[in-house]
Amino acid sequence: MKKILVVEDDEKIAMLERDYLESSGYEAVLLEDGGKVISELKQNHYDLVLLDIMLPGRSGYEICRQIRSEIDIPILMVTVRTESVDVIRGLGLGADDYITKPFDPSQLVARVRTHLRRYDRLTGREEKEKQGDGKIRGEMW
Repeated sequence: MKKILVVEDDEKIAMLERDYLESSGYEAVLLEDGGKVISELKQNHYDLVLLDIMLPGRSGYEICRQIRSEIDIPILMVTVRTESVDVIRGLGLGADDYITKPFDPSQLVARVRTHLRRYDRLTGREEKEKQGDGKIRGEMW
């Protein structure tokens, strides 16, 4: 089962993201303090990060930059900031995608699924995870 770290300080949004991810077959762990993200990623294995920009402790931009320099993992920014400069900055710092709030939870899950597949294909994890029956662990299809 793929494990997603949801970094979001708005409890309602975090729970919505978690519920949709879990109903789609993912394990979701919630974290609201931006200052704890890097240590959490280093202590536990995650397959993808959903990262808000405006967080207590540290900004999502700073976190994205540090993750990208230390850990190879897909990062999807989920934020209310919709200005072009914010999108460009987030993608420029290494985010793989930028999702604006409010969002359709089903589309969020579809983007998570797409980025996980792409990452697995690009890193060769897809071949390593194949089982004898030809299926890939963690895939729902």
